[in-house]
Amino acid sequence: MKEKELLEQQEAEKAEVKTKAKPEAKAEEKPKKVAKVEVEAKTEAKPKPKAKPEAELKVELKPKAKAEPKVEAKAEVKEEASSEEIVSRNLLLEAGVQFGHNTRKWNPKMKEYIFGEKNGIYIIDLDKTIEGINEAYKALYTIVQNGGRVLFVGTRKQIQEIIKEEAERCGEYYVDQRWLGGMLTNFKTIRRSIKRLEDIERMDAEGTLESYTKKEVALIKKEQEKLVKYFSGIRDMTKIPQAMFVIDPNSERNAVLEARKLNIPLFGLVDTNCDPDEVDYVIPGNDDAVRSVKVITAIMANAVATAKGLPPVEIVVPEEQEPADNHQQGRFGRGRRPRRVRQVDALILPVDDKTEKAKEIELEEKKKAKKEEIKEVKEKQAIKKEIKLEKEEKPKKAAKAEKEEVEVEAKPKKAAKAEKAEAEVEAKPKRAKKEAAEVKEEKAPKAKKEIEVKVEEVTEEVK
Repeated sequence: MKEKELLEQQEAEKAEVKTKAKPEAKAEEKPKKVAKVEVEAKTEAKPKPKAKPEAELKVELKPKAKAEPKVEAKAEVKEEASSEEIVSRNLLLEAGVQFGHNTRKWNPKMKEYIFGEKNGIYIIDLDKTIEGINEAYKALYTIVQNGGRVLFVGTRKQIQEIIKEEAERCGEYYVDQRWLGGMLTNFKTIRRSIKRLEDIERMDAEGTLESYTKKEVALIKKEQEKLVKYFSGIRDMTKIPQAMFVIDPNSERNAVLEARKLNIPLFGLVDTNCDPDEVDYVIPGNDDAVRSVKVITAIMANAVATAKGLPPVEIVVPEEQEPADNHQQGRFGRGRRPRRVRQVDALILPVDDKTEKAKEIELEEKKKAKKEEIKEVKEKQAIKKEIKLEKEEKPKKAAKAEKEEVEVEAKPKKAAKAEKAEAEVEAKPKRAKKEAAEVKEEKAPKAKKEIEVKVEEVTEEVK
């Protein structure tokens, strides 16, 4: 009802402007008619040969500027017709595109796009939004028609699904998770991480992960999940895109700065708290409500789809989530009241009553997201430490194994040496006996010879 009242107010103000303009035009026309009547009366009184001044006066008194307002009216009709072809004002009103931020938090550069103020909230001029949509639609259509690619960026939780669906529908790239620093300016490192993801998937398909330990496989799987989470929308992006569509340039500050550094044309849904100078094609509108984001992204996706020759989709405003009226039955069949659900999404929150509670909820969500990021960083650091320790332990284990193998190989040699030593010890007494026997044998013939010599000497003496 409030949206209809706003529509009626806008139409009434335009009607007042037109009614003020019409009497002024009539007042200008009346004296001209009177002048014509006076000229005719004078000409009737004068003789016939002096008829030239009448024509001259009539020609001079004819208003030359009558054709110009007709041309302007035609141009306005054409513009309205072209705008109706892309999007209608009623559709934007149903989606709540006209509602801006609180009057205390606004950017003065957005003054030209603001229509008025109501209940402490700025109301955006829908004529300006329609003009911005038309310009952005045409520019994006020409870029895609000339072979360019578009990157859709929206990392807030309530917008992630919309960005993913619309980008996949028109076959373009998207970033629905946290914007990693250097995603465009340091594109080579991003391509390395995407190549790492492809290598892990190939290893999984070929079955080479079975050769790793359970711990290593778990770490690799965790790494794969994170890579898929952050790079699923830009896996096929081999070059920097030729255009970027951003929702809320304030929250996507890093993406906007990188695009401006690389001179990439920026298309953005800009709210009253944003700076329109950072965006090349400004679409003023509500960037908090899911319904308005859905409508604007669908229009941009239709521009890309028509440029590629794909069929566009009819844009319909998603319905609000209504709470269930039926009570749940308890243990004994009695009705039980359902729990009160916290209204977090922009769909559930009433658009007119956009107070500080919604902003507090957004701040809580941001804090939770930061905590999750810190946890992820800590997990990454722990994984890196474990991998380093394993790398350091691997050469030590290999050296120990080599030593054990050498010892195993040296055991039979040591045994052979011990046997030889024992054999030598056993052979020593035998050698000694042999040597003694040999010495005795050598000494025995000498003694015999001496005895024989002595016997011969004695016999000779006896003779």
